[in-house]
Amino acid sequence: QVQLVESGGGLVQAGGSLRLSCVASGRTFSSYAMGWFRQAPGKEREVVATISRDGVNTYYADSVKGRFTITRDNAKNTVYLQMNSLKPEDTAVYYCAADRAPIETIVVTRSTLYDYWGQGTQVTVSS
Repeated sequence: QVQLVESGGGLVQAGGSLRLSCVASGRTFSSYAMGWFRQAPGKEREVVATISRDGVNTYYADSVKGRFTITRDNAKNTVYLQMNSLKPEDTAVYYCAADRAPIETIVVTRSTLYDYWGQGTQVTVSS
C-alpha cells in the first residue's frame, strides 16, 4: 500500500510559477513510475507529465511542454512538478499517482494503469 500526499497548490497570476510536491509513504518508492494528472471542472482527468522509476525518461502533454518539468528524488520518496508560465487554462485539481511498473525505464501515460492516487491539490491561475 502506498499513500501519496500532494502539496504546493495555490492561487497564482498568469505567467507565474508553482512547484507541486508529492510525498509517498513506504520504502519502495523507486518501484513506482509516477505521474501528475489534472482535472478541471466539467472535464475529464488528463495526464500532465509522467516519469519513469529511474527518473531518466519523462512524458509531457503537448499543452504543458516547455513550461512544466517533472522530476523525482527517490531518496526522499518525492516527485515534483515545476510549473512555469502558468495560464488560466492550467486551473485544475492536480493529482499525483503511482504505478508499480515492472521496468524501471518506462513511462506510463494511461491513468487507468495507475494503482495509487493522492487526494489532489488545487491550482488556480488568474488572468
